[in-house]
Amino acid sequence: MTITLTCTNAVAEVVVSGGIYLRWHGSARGGPGRGLGDEGDGVRAVREPGGEGGRERAVERTAGPSAPATAPGDPEAARRRAERRAERITAGATELEQRLADLLRAGLAGAEQTGGGPWEETAARMVDAQAPGLASRVRELAAIPSSGPGWPVRLLEECALLHLLDRGWLHRERLPDSLAATVRSRVGLSTSADGPPVRDHWLVLAQYDTADARLTTRRVWLYGAETDRTVLLLSYGAAGRPPELALPVGLALEAEVSAYPDAGRRRVALGRRFAPPEPTRARPRGVTTSRATVRYGEALRDDPWLDSVPVVLDRVVPVPDGDGWQLADADGDTALPLARTTGGQPGLWRLVALSGGAPVTVFGECGHRGFAPLTAWPAGRGTAVPLC
Repeated sequence: MTITLTCTNAVAEVVVSGGIYLRWHGSARGGPGRGLGDEGDGVRAVREPGGEGGRERAVERTAGPSAPATAPGDPEAARRRAERRAERITAGATELEQRLADLLRAGLAGAEQTGGGPWEETAARMVDAQAPGLASRVRELAAIPSSGPGWPVRLLEECALLHLLDRGWLHRERLPDSLAATVRSRVGLSTSADGPPVRDHWLVLAQYDTADARLTTRRVWLYGAETDRTVLLLSYGAAGRPPELALPVGLALEAEVSAYPDAGRRRVALGRRFAPPEPTRARPRGVTTSRATVRYGEALRDDPWLDSVPVVLDRVVPVPDGDGWQLADADGDTALPLARTTGGQPGLWRLVALSGGAPVTVFGECGHRGFAPLTAWPAGRGTAVPLC
C-alpha cells in the first residue's frame, strides 16, 4: 500500500493506493485529540471506482475556520454531538426500513440472484449513519442466501428482527428505560458501565475469541461464587492481534465489576482487583436442560435480539442425534441439541471423551441455534476442561 501525504497551511491531503482519497481542512491549531473524522473537522472520503469492491461512497463534513472550539468536557457540546448522531441514525434506520420493504415487495428469491452486493452497499450506508450495530446485522443478511437449505426462512426471521430493531429506535421514547437502553446498544451506541461495583470471587468459566476483517473480540464469562451471577467481559484488539485481557479457564479472582445499562445487565466492566487470579476447583451451580430453555425464553422477553444466554448444565450426557449431537439429562427425559457449528470441532470430541457415557457438568451458551458447549467438568473431582 502506498500513502502520499501533502500538507499546505491547514490543508492535508492523503492518497492511498487502492482508490482512497482523504482531504482534511480546518484550523492549524486543532485541539488535542482531534483527527480525521472527529466532529467539527472537515472530512471528505471518496472511494474511487477502481477501489476495493468498485463501490463509490462519499462522506463530507465541513467546518469553517471560525467554528468554535469546545472544551473536552463541555456537556453542552456533548449533548449537541449526541443529537446530531441520533439524527443520522434515524435517517439510516428510515432508509433501512425502505430497503426491507423493497425486499419483501420483490420477493425473497431475488436476494439469492442479486448476491451480497446490495447488502454490502446498505451496510456501508449504515456505517455512514454511525449505526455500526445495524451495519453488522445487514452484513449478516448478505450471507444467508448461500447458507444452505431453508435459507428463505432464516432470511425472513432476520429481516423481522432487523425491522423490530429499526422500529424500536424510531420509537425509543415510548419504550421502558431498560429496553430503550438495549435498543441503543444494539444499534451501536457506546455506553459506559454505570452499575454499582459488585465485589465477589469470580470463577473464569470460559474465554474465546471471534474475529473479522476489522476487529478481534474476546469474550470472558465469569461466575460469582457469592452472588450466583454469570457476567460477561468484552475486550477488543486490532484485526490479527489478541486483546490484552487474558483470563484462562479454571482461575478465580477477587474483584469488583460494574454492569452496563442493557437488559439483564449481563455485560460488565472489570474494576478493582484485590488479589491475583489463582487456580480453583470450585464449580458453578447447574440446572436441567428444560430450565435452560426457560431461562433463554425469559431473557428474550427483555432483549428480543439476544442470540443466547450463559447456562451451566448439571449431570448431562452427550449422545448422538442423527447427524448431530445433544446433551441429555441423566436424571430426566429431556435434552438440548448442540449447535450445528459444534459438530466436527475438537471441543465436541473432547467433551465426549471426558464423559465416556457418564454425566458431566457443561457450561455454554444456550440459544435459538442450540447449545454451544464452552467448558466441562468431569463427574466427581476434576478441573475444568476448555472446549473452545
